[in-house]
Amino acid sequence: MTASWRTSLETCDPLTGQTQVILRSERLIEAPNWHPDGWFLVNGDGRLWRADAAGLSPIATPEGLRCNNDHGFLPDGSIVFTAHDAEGPAIWRLRKGHQEQAERLTGRPSWWHGAHGTTITYAAARGDRQLRIAEMDLLTGQERLLTHDPGHHDGPDYSACGRYLWFNSDATGHAQIWRMARDGQDAVPVFRDDRVNWFPHPSPCGRWVVYLSYPPSTEGHPRDLPVELWIMAPDGIARRRLFAMFGGQGTLNVPCWAPDGRAFAFARYAPA
Repeated sequence: MTASWRTSLETCDPLTGQTQVILRSERLIEAPNWHPDGWFLVNGDGRLWRADAAGLSPIATPEGLRCNNDHGFLPDGSIVFTAHDAEGPAIWRLRKGHQEQAERLTGRPSWWHGAHGTTITYAAARGDRQLRIAEMDLLTGQERLLTHDPGHHDGPDYSACGRYLWFNSDATGHAQIWRMARDGQDAVPVFRDDRVNWFPHPSPCGRWVVYLSYPPSTEGHPRDLPVELWIMAPDGIARRRLFAMFGGQGTLNVPCWAPDGRAFAFARYAPA
């Protein structure tokens, strides 16, 4: 029987692995961020949406911008997101109360992934088109590229203390979970296995890191296939599989934790 929904927006308790359905939609929606007021920011059909148990409500963005699944919140209440225009993907900000006056923050191409204070981190291709981890101080607009070795570096997110960046990299052969200091030093894989691992997200409470895990030999981070969600301590030990599900791209791309770290949000997809 075909499911009556395309996307199930859910939360998970990291202690028990128990999940709770918040919303099921016929629309393909992706990458839930957990707002401090309890609603979720998602994207779908090139737009941003507010999601909660009552349904989906569109968030106004300027015409000509097509939003993808790299979005989230800044401490001042602004929404920050990646969107494509005629010149390619860049990172934009919607200031609180001025949703239709988005300002572009970065050059192209750039894909947002995390924020800490007035600093954002993202994946960017500059010059040689190699995808690298970058950081920008929003007060100065200064960009720093933090990874320089060959490989595809993606999905950066800050530790709760702000001292480290977590990301995924295929520099050792296939995508694994890495951690480095904020200045780009001491970048190392936290563990190594045969699975293809993406999008690590440290919890605000500092206890957990959740990540998306694909079967061995998966290329990239595609949607609509069997995947697993795993969790571990920040030192990489006590890794455990929470559960297997149907998902992938759009399941866990961006910061997803509740502000107090009690649970995280994710998107599950219905098999065709």
